[in-house]
Amino acid sequence: MLLLVAFVWGSSYLAAKSAAAATSVLVVLVARYALSAASGSALLAARRELRPSSAELRVGTLLGLTQAGVLIIETYGVAHTSAANAGLIISLTIILTPLLDRRGGALPARYFAASGVCVLAVGLLMSGSGGLHTPSAGDLLMLAAAVVRAAHVALVGRLTAGSDIRPLSLTVVQTYVGTALFALPAAADLPKLTHASTGAWAEMVYLALFCSVFAFVAQTWAVRRTSASRASLLLGTEPVWAVASGVALGGEHLAAPAVAGAVLMLGGTYWGQAIERTHRARSAADRFAPHQAPAPAQPPAPSPTSPVSPVSPA
Repeated sequence: MLLLVAFVWGSSYLAAKSAAAATSVLVVLVARYALSAASGSALLAARRELRPSSAELRVGTLLGLTQAGVLIIETYGVAHTSAANAGLIISLTIILTPLLDRRGGALPARYFAASGVCVLAVGLLMSGSGGLHTPSAGDLLMLAAAVVRAAHVALVGRLTAGSDIRPLSLTVVQTYVGTALFALPAAADLPKLTHASTGAWAEMVYLALFCSVFAFVAQTWAVRRTSASRASLLLGTEPVWAVASGVALGGEHLAAPAVAGAVLMLGGTYWGQAIERTHRARSAADRFAPHQAPAPAQPPAPSPTSPVSPVSPA
């Protein structure tokens, strides 16, 4: 199930690129949000949990704003670069998030070495087939999206830790916030939906139902039935599927520097992820380890006027 989630997320870049070319970026965003909101509300209604709590409304509104920022930068970015590059560059989120969320303490030096490998990989990915040159606008937007996405993920962790917020309800609040944000800017382009092809509609439905609602529900279901380490490893295959879908379905071509960048990016993100996971586990073990009992004090010398009591070796 987690591999399927990674696949639909990886393929979302090609679907978003194709749908935006057929309509517009804003139309794709408002359609994705509106369809996600409707389907998510239907799920909550079926579970009789349609009414969000005050905490879900408050946190969902804030996270809806940051998530909308991620998606608009990401969708404009993928519209001006390849789906393969978009999926690989956005995977920098895996490396950047622990740098922004420092609740586990200072990271080891090896983590920054892994980050350096990923930065080198981004440079190779942006070089294209003509050697090193000024990166495209799409590449730079995907780089910005990775930074904003990492900040969003870190914020999610801070705002939901130790709370009784329902994940699906929180997600639905975010989709309504996104729908409201993009409805007015996209109004002028909405007539394009009447002329959109069946393929473009299918891509927008795929983005909403599979890449948003299904992926979230499936991820939550699957993570509860496996280890966190295995879940992060399987979900970390998302850039692999982004490259595969871009090359196999989108007809994209990776030149030699981009292939080297892809290998370095995957290796660097997996290396950094493993270092961060080990560091987090060690920090948690140190935090919850029982304190060592102090050495027992030596018994006082018996006074001549009091009897000697036996002292337990414990």
